[in-house]
Amino acid sequence: MGGLVWATVVTLSMPSWYDPDRSCGQKFLTGDSLTTVRSGWFPPSASCVYGDTVRQYMSTTRSVVLSIIGVLLLAVIVVGLILVLRRLTGDPGLVRTADDGIDLRRRRRNHLIFGAVDMALAFALVTLLNVVAIVFGDLPGGILFVILTLVGLSAFGVALDKHMGPLPSTALESRRRGTVAGLMTYGLVFAATAISGQLPFFRYWAVPAAAVAYALVVAVQWSRASKPGPAQARQEVGRVEL
Repeated sequence: MGGLVWATVVTLSMPSWYDPDRSCGQKFLTGDSLTTVRSGWFPPSASCVYGDTVRQYMSTTRSVVLSIIGVLLLAVIVVGLILVLRRLTGDPGLVRTADDGIDLRRRRRNHLIFGAVDMALAFALVTLLNVVAIVFGDLPGGILFVILTLVGLSAFGVALDKHMGPLPSTALESRRRGTVAGLMTYGLVFAATAISGQLPFFRYWAVPAAAVAYALVVAVQWSRASKPGPAQARQEVGRVEL
């Protein structure tokens, strides 16, 4: 989220993309005809060109401050991604079973229905942020939006799987399933948007599409979980030995 805020601040520190002539005119109190606008994202910079005269729209101080903040945010994002990847390759943990009176049919039904509704609500927020990120953040904002969305949907998918996912399962398996469900939901909606020629903006139908995509992915995961996996096999072997 900090990255999107940074991209928005940088965009607002530059001349308006839809009326740069007016922005430069108001900044320098001139009625001269604007030739072009020169801008860059790293380091953040912007200048208005009037013929042979170049006037700095963004101050050097602001450019330096935004550059430092941008580097720090990038470091935080990289560290966060590394930690996420480590969680997907860590200790599997204990096997959680359905021996505690859990109704697996009801759990599966809740996952397919309520999980899909929750993912639809999450994608409604994603659709709104998609517009904000691209309009106010330009290309860097769009890139940061994609990264934030992938991480956010993955974490949300893990939370849903933890509360409603297939059993028996280890914590590691739950994290992996949830991550896959979040990433595939985004990927399927993104692909549908691209095929329809609507990129870079998601449309209103992306919300129900996300619900359907998530339900399909979860249904496949439950189907695969019904077959004895390594974790369940180890558990059964342990019971036999006891």
